[in-house]
Amino acid sequence: MSERFEKGMATRRAVLGDAHVDRAEQQKTDFDLPFQTMITEGAWGTLWSDETISHRDRSMLTLALLAAIGNFEEIPMHIRATANTGASKDDVMQAFMHVAVYAGVPKANHAIKLAKQTYSEMEQKS
Repeated sequence: MSERFEKGMATRRAVLGDAHVDRAEQQKTDFDLPFQTMITEGAWGTLWSDETISHRDRSMLTLALLAAIGNFEEIPMHIRATANTGASKDDVMQAFMHVAVYAGVPKANHAIKLAKQTYSEMEQKS
């Protein structure tokens, strides 16, 4: 594997946690291997590994963008990642409030619903 892949995998594990990455890796097949390599190198090895902004800030940006474009399926995973990125519940709420103003209240409302459910699940596990 490339150096960027290795760096991406380390960053991915730091943000999403070993358990999540291990589950994803176990589900990887020959069919999705090119896609998994691309996101590990690109999203994790380039974008998330860049030190220009913190993982906390990237976490809030990612959650706001996911909500703004209605990509709700990824929100619970990135809410769980806040335990590793340092984005607080208040940070996340501010990101979703920006979504409400700039992208629409229904999208923010749904993202907040998902965040509440995910935070509740996280608290039950601890």
